[in-house]
Amino acid sequence: MELRRNRRSLALGVLLLAFGVSLLLGKESPGTGVWIFAGAALLMGGWTTARSLRPFRFRIGADGLDLRVAGLNRLVPWAEIAAIVLDQPARAAGATPPTPSLLLVPGVGSTIDRPLTARSPVDGRPALVLLDLADVRESADEVAAELNRVSGGRFTDARQGRVDARQGQSGVVSEPVFETALRGYLKNEVDDLVRRGLDVLASGTAAQRQAVRAELDPTTLTVALRGYDMGQVDAFLERLAAALANDPEQPEQPQPQSQQPQPE
Repeated sequence: MELRRNRRSLALGVLLLAFGVSLLLGKESPGTGVWIFAGAALLMGGWTTARSLRPFRFRIGADGLDLRVAGLNRLVPWAEIAAIVLDQPARAAGATPPTPSLLLVPGVGSTIDRPLTARSPVDGRPALVLLDLADVRESADEVAAELNRVSGGRFTDARQGRVDARQGQSGVVSEPVFETALRGYLKNEVDDLVRRGLDVLASGTAAQRQAVRAELDPTTLTVALRGYDMGQVDAFLERLAAALANDPEQPEQPQPQSQQPQPE
């Protein structure tokens, strides 16, 4: 299966370039404001167009992934890949849901030398962001089906797993929506903390749960002029910490048997 690049961004880039040129040509002596708007449009249009036209290759096959993405330009055999994860980060409050992305976890002895800037939501291992699926025409379900068929058990669709595991935890909201207050916690710090907490709650080990639970201290968050309501965040982090305290790996202790009186 070969993925095809989505060319919608190319059209946007061309429109921005045309808009910038029209601003400059439409006036005999463009003022400072016109130059600023035209320059911004030309810069953004040029960057978007160049990004859309750069070489791209993503083939999924029985022998591995034939790639020209993420700094890779070669066939990466399955032997070099420990896991491929289809991930979809948690939606920030008030934002549209992010598009799914593919993460690659290198195997032992892999020659992949690119920076591993992400982490697998399954087990926290360092991962390489291969592809944002908004950039291709194929749907996430189509890509998932093909990877599941040919990857030899290396593929994990973490999208549904996150939702199911989070909703299975009593008292914890899967994607909290906090109100904005005049003085509140810095939004990006809260979003990052909540995302990591929910990820570990869904699929983390006991050690990972304990480590993240120790970070759920609201006093470490930055207070901003406009941020998330502090009372709502405090209450949610308290519930999340309580859920993380329930160790799913702890074996159930046997109940002591009642002592039967011995006959004399």
